[in-house]
Amino acid sequence: MTDLAAEASRPAQEPAAHSAGSFWALTLGSVGVVYGDIGTSPLYAFRVAVGHAAASGPVTRETVLGVLSMILWALVVVVTVKYVLVLLRSDNNGEGGTLSLTALATRGFGHRTMVVMLLGIVGAAMFLGDSVITPAISVLSAVEGLSLATPAFQHYVQPVTVVILIALFAVQRRGTARVAAFFGPIMAIWFVCIAVAGATHILDDPHVFAAINPLYAISFLSMHGHIGLITLGAVFLAVTGGEALYADLGHFGRKPIQVAWLGFVLPALLINYFGQGALLLAHPEAIENPFYRLVPDSLLLPFVVLATAATVIASQAVITGAYSLVRQAIQLGLLPRLAIVHTSAEYSGQIYLPRVNTALLAGVLLLVGLFRTSDALASAYGIAVATTMVVDGVLGFLVIWRLWHWPAWQAALLMVPLVIVDATFFSANLLKLLEGAWVPLLFGIGMVMTILTWRRGTRILQQKTRKTEVPLDALLSSLERKPPHIVPGTAVFLTSDPDFAPTALLHNLKHNKVLHEHNVILTIVTADTPRAAEEERVTITPVAKNFSRVALKFGYMETPNVPKALAIARKQGWQFDIMSTSFFLSRRALKPSAHSGMPTWQDRLFIGLAKSASDATDFFQIPTGRVVEVGTQVTV
Repeated sequence: MTDLAAEASRPAQEPAAHSAGSFWALTLGSVGVVYGDIGTSPLYAFRVAVGHAAASGPVTRETVLGVLSMILWALVVVVTVKYVLVLLRSDNNGEGGTLSLTALATRGFGHRTMVVMLLGIVGAAMFLGDSVITPAISVLSAVEGLSLATPAFQHYVQPVTVVILIALFAVQRRGTARVAAFFGPIMAIWFVCIAVAGATHILDDPHVFAAINPLYAISFLSMHGHIGLITLGAVFLAVTGGEALYADLGHFGRKPIQVAWLGFVLPALLINYFGQGALLLAHPEAIENPFYRLVPDSLLLPFVVLATAATVIASQAVITGAYSLVRQAIQLGLLPRLAIVHTSAEYSGQIYLPRVNTALLAGVLLLVGLFRTSDALASAYGIAVATTMVVDGVLGFLVIWRLWHWPAWQAALLMVPLVIVDATFFSANLLKLLEGAWVPLLFGIGMVMTILTWRRGTRILQQKTRKTEVPLDALLSSLERKPPHIVPGTAVFLTSDPDFAPTALLHNLKHNKVLHEHNVILTIVTADTPRAAEEERVTITPVAKNFSRVALKFGYMETPNVPKALAIARKQGWQFDIMSTSFFLSRRALKPSAHSGMPTWQDRLFIGLAKSASDATDFFQIPTGRVVEVGTQVTV
């Protein structure tokens, strides 16, 4: 079969530094950021899976070995093969994630297709659902260790969890730069500790190594029918967080992530899971909490503290991932503009979105209040990640087929078995629909409807405004025949379609009856790459004596800075001076229409989204003192 790296149209780009020291620093950093979620799965995954498998009966040897075998091979097939060995080789200018994979698939087809875009929207929506559940179940499962230290702490589990979560979201506005420096070392200590804890108990029953044989997993599933599928859904908890391998590709590069997984994280996880399995084989009564039973009573409290720190780090990684995903969605036109705060002068990727942060905190606290325990919340967890993984698998097939130019049968031979495995996990998690899986599904459906409504409403709005707009060429011809009074300075008119005269320009001519000495029709273009090259940032096209078209290109992971980008235009001969430039923006007041082309509820949802959008002046980082806004009213 054709080599993966040779066929990739653009191999994964590694970070600029190539020294041994920087490589190991990146590897350690990936341990802290990439593997926080999957690294805390041993807290609850094995316990929940065995609990489902045993149901109301005793914990048998076949149950333990069957569950352990399923966890082992899930980690190998889903995480190691699919993400580490295949999808990490498919990057979009060094960046990964569902939306990056969507952009690659779109590039492979040569145009935007509804199916590919819908897949990307569903995957992104479910990732956001995972961002709500991960902090809740991770922190809750760690704090539950307090009740093992002493039963008196049992009533304090939820209050302590709530306090930790509120504190976690409260510090987001300060940025993650300082905290991130501690992520790698703390998580490295965590993985060493869980490996040591597991290793000390493996000899409780050395027969636990029989679980390496996949026949134990197959036998358990074939003999237990409905219970087997329910157990499989719980086993999936062991691989949640695997999608972060691909999502964080741009932060660390392919090789550091692969080395960290294959050489450190995966062995530590397997040793711990096998230690829990051996403990249960020797002491079935430890099913109450096999993870914490690995630790001596004298070390239990310090281990709970370490586990809580690890789950906070896991939650932090998911939260920042949600910020990045929402920014990408905004740049791709999938969501309205939201305020984006940069928390680092050095790293553009470190951002804070106040509204997203508030929404995530509200959702997390609601889940803790509704489900109360990590066992109950586990039923809601897997479906969101399983959906994202199915989407990644399908998009991966399209990329390998269309962009890497593999024959369809070869791409199918590689990816279809992996998609079938993901789809099986998805089906197993659907069985928990009434027990809690409805939560992420409801959230995901709501996000998909929001995105589709915004895209549909934006398209209808453009069609309606187009009917009243004047072609720019026709306006320029009219101005040449009857020129208005010319005033000094530069006027920049923002528009989404440079072929038509911006509404603000028409209003300026109609009411002020003047034209500036230099007029710029400015369009913001979002590239299908994470970042646009500096040489492609500005394109200037003269169209008349006093007019120029200027296009500013930004990648979908960049936050547009119009003044900074226009300063680059000096290299092309335009003497840009912010103090002699006025920016004219149109502010639309939307009103519902009986013939909008959308149902009434969708019409009102779109108007609500439009009203909630951040001001264009702030979003494009234009100095407020240089902005002139012109209001118009449009029915949608």
